Amino acid sequence: MSLFAVYKKSFANLPGNVWLLASVQFINRSGSMVLLFASLYFTKELQYSMAQAGLVMSFYGIGSILGSYAGGWLTDRKNYFDIMFWSLISSGLILLLLLVTTSPFFVASVVFLYAFAADSFRPANSASLAVYSTPENRTRSVSLLRMAINLGFSVGPAIGGIIALHFGYKFLFIIDSLTSFGAAALLYFYLPRKNIRKRTKTQQAVLDDRSTSAYRDIPYLFFILLVALYATCFFQLFASVPQYFSEVCHYNEGTIGFMLGLNGLLVVLIEMPLIAYFEHKASIFRFIIIAVLAIPIAFLILLFSSGTIGMAILYTLFITFAEIFAMPFMMNFALSRPPKERQGQYSALYSIAYGLALIAAPSIGLGIAATYGFNSMFFLIIATSCLVAMGFAVLKKYALK
Repeated sequence: MSLFAVYKKSFANLPGNVWLLASVQFINRSGSMVLLFASLYFTKELQYSMAQAGLVMSFYGIGSILGSYAGGWLTDRKNYFDIMFWSLISSGLILLLLLVTTSPFFVASVVFLYAFAADSFRPANSASLAVYSTPENRTRSVSLLRMAINLGFSVGPAIGGIIALHFGYKFLFIIDSLTSFGAAALLYFYLPRKNIRKRTKTQQAVLDDRSTSAYRDIPYLFFILLVALYATCFFQLFASVPQYFSEVCHYNEGTIGFMLGLNGLLVVLIEMPLIAYFEHKASIFRFIIIAVLAIPIAFLILLFSSGTIGMAILYTLFITFAEIFAMPFMMNFALSRPPKERQGQYSALYSIAYGLALIAAPSIGLGIAATYGFNSMFFLIIATSCLVAMGFAVLKKYALK
């Protein structure tokens, strides 16, 4: 089978509305350069210390957790369309406030509000994906959305690095806001709302039954803990590794943007055909465990890289492998486990896991790097990711019972 045929098969028979959701994600994420360059903006433009930058970035994680919780609560009681639309509009408006403030307190407040608004989108988006996909094509539908997100991330950092280098960081905020508004417009005019129904009495009864709550699903809660730890390790790609590239390897913003963009581009090129081939081959936890074990390999490469560009690229390859084989199967599990009446709550917890990681990743990564050096931080990430792989091996025995 030709390479073109493999790609064509991997995209076959996916619902049109899933493609629309993917288009919304692509437009939105093409402008999401702020998070990728935020720590550099805080340290270089605003003259924050690395510890201060990590603390401010942690407010993104706090806002993400609360926004995800609010988005999940609203999704189970209202409808996913309104939540997605107003999340995009409000996050675009809030981000513009960074153009007029430099005080750490106000910057942290804006970052918190931006994350709250932006991440209320996630549970609603997951619920809409569950509506428009089927169990047979759900993993590929997840991968299509991830491909759109990563295609946006491959475009965003490359352009963002050039803009930051030649025009300044504040232009990134304007572009991010405009793409949020563009994504909201696409959603408003093209996503059909005929599938949105008011909740029936039977569905409401399930919602009122506390025994169906995600907070009583012990294997799922353990899964959420492992996802949070995994994401804390993975998010060093955005939280501390750019600082490592800048401070130790002496790369400029353009080179750092290339490295971050390479991660997204590799996901775009590789993930869909791989997931299409492997999605029915074996237990999803086998792929997750293998993927998590790629993280210590990636950071061992950085540990012995001596700042060479070839080793930095090799690190990017392994960290991308850790993403491709973990995140689609993790999200599939999160979408497939709950009854549809609890979709928002389960999806919110899954998003909260990443919110916790967004708090921990910069605080731990940059904090340890500033105090003890980058090598000590790398050793911690290596040890933690090995423990997470062991945790998923334990979960594999109980999650499907």
